[in-house]
Amino acid sequence: MSSTSSKPLFLLIDCNNFYVSCERLFRPDLVGKPVVVLSNNDGCIVSRSQEAKALGIAMGEPEFKARPLLRKHGVEVFSSNYELYGDLSERVMETVASVVGEVEQYSIDECFVRLAPALVPNALSVAQEIRARVLKWTGITVSVGIAATRTLAKLANHIAKKGNGIFWLNGSEERHDALFRRIPVSEVWGIGRRRLPLLERFAIRTVYDLKHADDQWVRSRLTVTGWRTVLELRGIPSIDEDGRPTPRRTLVSSRSFGERIYDLEQLRQAVSTFSARAGERLRREGLTAGGIAVHIRTARQHTPFVSETAQHSFAVPTNDSSAFIRVALAGLEAIYRTETPYAKAGVMLFDLSSRKGGQFSLLALDSAESDKRREALMGSLDRINARMGKDAVRWAVQGAEQAPWHMLQEHLSPKMTTSWAELAKALCDDGELRDAAGLPAPERGRGK
Repeated sequence: MSSTSSKPLFLLIDCNNFYVSCERLFRPDLVGKPVVVLSNNDGCIVSRSQEAKALGIAMGEPEFKARPLLRKHGVEVFSSNYELYGDLSERVMETVASVVGEVEQYSIDECFVRLAPALVPNALSVAQEIRARVLKWTGITVSVGIAATRTLAKLANHIAKKGNGIFWLNGSEERHDALFRRIPVSEVWGIGRRRLPLLERFAIRTVYDLKHADDQWVRSRLTVTGWRTVLELRGIPSIDEDGRPTPRRTLVSSRSFGERIYDLEQLRQAVSTFSARAGERLRREGLTAGGIAVHIRTARQHTPFVSETAQHSFAVPTNDSSAFIRVALAGLEAIYRTETPYAKAGVMLFDLSSRKGGQFSLLALDSAESDKRREALMGSLDRINARMGKDAVRWAVQGAEQAPWHMLQEHLSPKMTTSWAELAKALCDDGELRDAAGLPAPERGRGK
């Protein structure tokens, strides 16, 4: 037991059909029925329930192409409700952390956990507790993969989703290889679509084939990243070996518009909103940015295609949203072209570093007092919006909440966990509809 517990062990926790699961959380009538969630501007299908998958509805298929099939089978369709999904994601991550301590969030619905040595012998019990607690506290079902490396844990999670929700790759190498012969190489974490033709050309079609590929070939053809992936498949931790989360280097906030935007003022509102939200996310993660880039472009099919970027580096790293907005707007005005139908805009914060561990600068001496006031202001802004709902306090330059540049969301569900105005209503025993405070709710229709 001591030798086993001294080896690292990783868990990959993944929410099942996350966007669909979030929508069903407040619509139990949809359990067992086909449900899909659409991407930005209701474009493509990005999440499907098991029932929708069984109908042959493809992932990534444009909604207009799938529309006849959706209508034929009465599939419930939702626009992406990012505010709801983000809030529930935070709750899931906090619940996982309550079981194991630190988590390494990988995406909105996935996280890695490097088990503490004392928990390694009880890994299966830990995984069971995570599943049970997340379901009880959030209503979201997760699958857990357990293995000696992060890459193997992702594969174990892939297997877990097809079984009872938990899978531990702790058998013999022969048993593992038997499994890997049946899993396409495309399921390996880090193997992108662009590499698949190369792998196919050299008859590397399964996880087993990649694991046992020639070392020299892997180094020359798949570079250092591919070599580390192969080592991980062989059970040798090679990605972030110290177990600490790799800090992000960039943060992007962007959206495609619901309609083409020609007007500079509309673009100013959009860029200001993206800058404010990027700053909020940066502060939430305890980071500062060394620079910002603003980007605008037309639709790719537009002739001529226009894509412009302006960037600016800060003398002192910051996470002040007002600074981001000011610089982003200056960059926008420098690259904006009149009479151009813009389809997308966004900002990227780069050269990110920890706010606590950042290098001190002599340039900050004269502005120390002002920086403290700005930091206090940003903190107050974040606390109010966290308590009262996103954009309860917003910058005037962001414009109205409903504007042409906002996403098209014809099937948007209520923000039931982040907006007081959209809280779920319940029918009490006395037959009277009441709100969260127990007071009679406005007569806007009764639930069943």
